Parts: sequence; C-alpha cells; structure tokens
Amino acid sequence: MTSKNTWAILAVAAALSLPLSACKDTQTLQQNEQLKTQVAELQKENAQATSDLAAMTASRDALTKENEALRAELKPRKTKHSGKKAASRKHRRSQDSQQN
Repeated sequence: MTSKNTWAILAVAAALSLPLSACKDTQTLQQNEQLKTQVAELQKENAQATSDLAAMTASRDALTKENEALRAELKPRKTKHSGKKAASRKHRRSQDSQQN
C-alpha cells in the first residue's frame, strides 16, 4: 500500500510541476529574448563607438601633422624677426643717447 501511495504522490507531484516548469520555461525564454535584444543593441553601440574612435583618431593625426607643419614654419620666422627687433631697438637707443 505504501508503494501505491508513493507512486500516487509522485504522479500528482509530477502532474502539478509540469505547468510550473512550463511557466518557468516561458519566463526563461522571455528573458533570453530580452537579453539577445540588449546584446544586439550593445553590439551596434560598440560598432558606432569604434567608428567614432577611428574618425577621431584620423582627425587627431591630421591635426598633429598640420600643427607640426605650422610649428616648423613658425621657427624660421621667429629667428628672422627677433634679430631685426633687437637691432632696431639698439639702434634707437644709441640715437636717443646721442641726442641728449
């Protein structure tokens, strides 16, 4: 008798657990779909961020080259002008001292 009762209890427990497991499976499937959607969105954002980074890196490199070219152009100008300014100041000072 106990074995019949045990089998009956197991059968009832199994019958009751099927809808619960089906419910859990449905929830799990829904969560999986939501996660797949989120992963797809994150992959799109990552691809966009990678594109943006590549564009910014290219812009930075171009600006660095332009900056170096401008600095190279500026160096000769500084030496030419600085010599003339110093000479003209000295010349003016010497004229002022002679007039006094």
